[in-house]
Amino acid sequence: MEPTPELSPHHAYPDHWEADVVLRDGGTARIRPITTDDAERLVSFYEQVSDESKYYRFFAPYPRLSDRDVHRFTHHDYVDRVGLAVTIGGEFIGTVRFDRINEQGRPASAPADEAEVAFLVQDAHQGRGVASALLEHIAAVARERGIRRFAAEVLPANNKMIKVFRDAGYTQQRSFEDGSVHLTLDLEPTEKSLAVQRGREQRAEARSVQRLLAPGSVAVIGTGRTPGGVGRTVLRNLLAAGFTGRTYAVNRAFDEGLATLDGVPAHRSLGEIDEQVDLAVIAVPAHRVPEAVADCGEHGVQGLVVLSAGYAERGSAGRELQRELVRQARSYGMRIIGPNAFGIINTAESVRLNASLAPESPARGRIGLFTQSGAIGIALLSGLHRRGAGLSSFISAGNRADVSGNDFLQYSFEDQDTDVALLYLESLGNPRKFTRLARRTAAVKPVVVVKGARHSGTNPPGHAVPVSRIPDATVSALMRQAGVIRVDTVTEMVDAGLLLAGQPLPAGPRVAILGNSESLGLLTYDACLAEGLRPRPPRDLTTAASPQDFRDALAEALADGTCDAVIVTAIPWVGENGEAETGDGEVLAAALRGAAAGGPAKPVAVVHVEIGGLAEALAAASSTAAPRTRPATLAGRPAAAPGAPTGAAPATATAPTGPGTEVPAETAGTEAPAETAGAAGTTEPAGTTEPAETAGTAEPEAADPPARPGRIPAYPAAERAVRAMAEAVKYAQWRRQAATPGKVPEFLDETTDEPGAAALIDTLLGPAPDPRGRPLTHDEARELLGRYGIPVRPTLPAPDPEAAVAAAARLGYPVALKTTAPHLRHRADLGGVRLDLTDEDALRRAYAEVTELLGKPAELLPVVQSMAPRGVDTVVRASIDAAAGAVLSFGLAGAPSELLGDTAHRLVPATDRDAAELIRSIKAAPVLFGWRGSAPVDTSALEELLLRLSRLVDDHPEVVSVALEPVVVAPQGLTVLGATVRLAPPPPRGDLGPRRLPNY
Repeated sequence: MEPTPELSPHHAYPDHWEADVVLRDGGTARIRPITTDDAERLVSFYEQVSDESKYYRFFAPYPRLSDRDVHRFTHHDYVDRVGLAVTIGGEFIGTVRFDRINEQGRPASAPADEAEVAFLVQDAHQGRGVASALLEHIAAVARERGIRRFAAEVLPANNKMIKVFRDAGYTQQRSFEDGSVHLTLDLEPTEKSLAVQRGREQRAEARSVQRLLAPGSVAVIGTGRTPGGVGRTVLRNLLAAGFTGRTYAVNRAFDEGLATLDGVPAHRSLGEIDEQVDLAVIAVPAHRVPEAVADCGEHGVQGLVVLSAGYAERGSAGRELQRELVRQARSYGMRIIGPNAFGIINTAESVRLNASLAPESPARGRIGLFTQSGAIGIALLSGLHRRGAGLSSFISAGNRADVSGNDFLQYSFEDQDTDVALLYLESLGNPRKFTRLARRTAAVKPVVVVKGARHSGTNPPGHAVPVSRIPDATVSALMRQAGVIRVDTVTEMVDAGLLLAGQPLPAGPRVAILGNSESLGLLTYDACLAEGLRPRPPRDLTTAASPQDFRDALAEALADGTCDAVIVTAIPWVGENGEAETGDGEVLAAALRGAAAGGPAKPVAVVHVEIGGLAEALAAASSTAAPRTRPATLAGRPAAAPGAPTGAAPATATAPTGPGTEVPAETAGTEAPAETAGAAGTTEPAGTTEPAETAGTAEPEAADPPARPGRIPAYPAAERAVRAMAEAVKYAQWRRQAATPGKVPEFLDETTDEPGAAALIDTLLGPAPDPRGRPLTHDEARELLGRYGIPVRPTLPAPDPEAAVAAAARLGYPVALKTTAPHLRHRADLGGVRLDLTDEDALRRAYAEVTELLGKPAELLPVVQSMAPRGVDTVVRASIDAAAGAVLSFGLAGAPSELLGDTAHRLVPATDRDAAELIRSIKAAPVLFGWRGSAPVDTSALEELLLRLSRLVDDHPEVVSVALEPVVVAPQGLTVLGATVRLAPPPPRGDLGPRRLPNY
């Protein structure tokens, strides 16, 4: 919206304050600054507010706004006086305003850092989380304008407004003065305020997906009059799945006399339907979609599945059409799956929704599936169906213009019917948020991801998101850090999903192998070693083994305390006539199920070769896992059992051995606000509290392991079974470690000077920093790093031999002579580094050799540096990627490590556990720990260096790149010999600001 007030340039309309948000009930709304064009909207809004709400806002009866009021509330300078409005369908449903004040409470300008704030929410929209969203955004605006505190005068009876402040998580103070409560809110974000914000975000976004997947009624817009076509196909699939809600066929081309189509009511528009429609599936040409969306919005539809193509996948013009589609839908409070989507499926018995182009709805199961590709979605549905696996939900997002993989993670985290989340992603719209959500979800249930478009460096058509500059190996390492099971192919994703959904997590890497083929057992043994497992020697039951022999051997292996998992290998029996007997699969499956049901809960996988009916019989087995009786967390789900705690977690199919899983501190233990009021106004009905299904922001706890394994997955190749088992082992280990998360050291000692570093960075960047940033000189880098206890060994320039000799005399022999020209830096292999120069003669000879070999001193930029204790040369780096955020990296110095890509990565801020794992996760790590009889180096000092650098980059986002090379790690201590640092204005951190939906 363009402003009309005449404002000075620095008071221009702040369009970056505009945002789409998801409200508590899953609907969307738009937050934007109020302008002078909003006078009529404000008056209309105020007329719809109750007298009680007006009284709480103005402390007196105030039936209508005067012209002066309207002018004051619509004219802002966007610095000292700011107003924001929440709109749906272009109309106001809530407002917030602040006015900067001085210590006496009178209007003021900067540098005054306090403001009086007031909210007002339309009564019909109270209880939807409007005020909490407004508070987040107005607080962010205030901080941007140099305001550090909000103040409000509240009537003592207005407990609802007091609760809004209290539940926001900010530090607050209250006092009683002159018959009113004086509230002061410190706007500096706290751990609690961030936890509250993310807890609200999680519940709202999960509810928005739940509304799409569990509608009470569905209208298919664009249903063809004759069989065939996309719309008619979706209608047929809805009916075939037995959708429990009401279904409508809509097409403006229907004859006026047509009453039904395929047995459901037929209408020319949504306006003819005498009830509200919850979900609309749009299957009309792209040029007719805006008309259909407007019809949906005007008649209260809650969400859209847009199957229509012709959007961003068609180029820039289509991308603009796609953005306009999202803007239009969100203006009505609707979320979108698509466009160019394949559809959605929910197999819950209470829903039975198949609003997709899949001809057959999958069986009900415990796997949730999200895909950005319709073709991949078809392949995955087919593959899971062939393997006998069921789904809880399925979303094919197409161009992913709105609902994304992040939203699916929010939903899966709470969904009681989902034990494993599978995602095929071609792009990550918000990698930082994805990592945060994946870490939280993985703490209670497995998350398996296949990432397409890994090496192209671009996004697939239709996916307008930031392109990450970091290599795919780094992305994989960061996913692993978050507990994500990253696999390379959709086949591997299905393999892992089947094992994780039906079997307990292994307590360790020890694997027993048994079967009736020695060769197949050896192949399995080799595959286990290749995947880092610890297999026991295969047990050969011989080809004469009967199903009972298999049962006895499996029972014995499960009872053995020295094994954590079992892989059974089987080939067909050979009959007396020498022909293979392939029809005894059902008998063998029954034997294996019986052994698994009677033994300890350990994962079992089967590798079989052409045994007819075995895989089907194993997949068809009913789960014998413990019943999952869990309280509801989403509307439309079964109610909580009597006495069950509200907001209890969804159970996972299994839990790793060890203590119950704890969860990240971002939300754990935080009580969610019951958003009921606005400052100096009313936003909720008196006595309103947050519904039980959303109360609390505490994380779900991992479920206890099932009493017995469920369906036993079968694989046609040993490598596939072993790879799936290895992923389960690594995930279980991550879960055990996540139960006691690492800590981010504070380094609160004299070696760390955060304020001094901040002041130095401000000085180095200057008042008008170059957006491209600037590299620091050697001395500048040394000074900055020294503020965080990272000493860099000094170097002295040597523009000629005499200067080199003087530098050596100052530093003390022995010394090193090094070239620092960019093309020669860290290239000892080219002869630009000479070490252990013990006297002046050796230094002069080295100087002459280097300049004769490589060029003039002015080109080489030689320096002299004192020698460091001998050790292992390593490289430590930190950089900020536009998409992934700050990344800490470690590897050994030298061409071999660089050539082989032997570098490990972790997200910043790194914990003490991250640092320890970082140096141990490279392939060359044994060099640090005494490989081939060498002395182990001081890895504790190396871990501390990593943590100090992580802290520096986390504290100061202006530090966009640091490279410490080489870092010589000796048996005692380490020495940083070289450092390059680059500063730049900090990139925006959308993950730390107020909640908002992305605009792709």
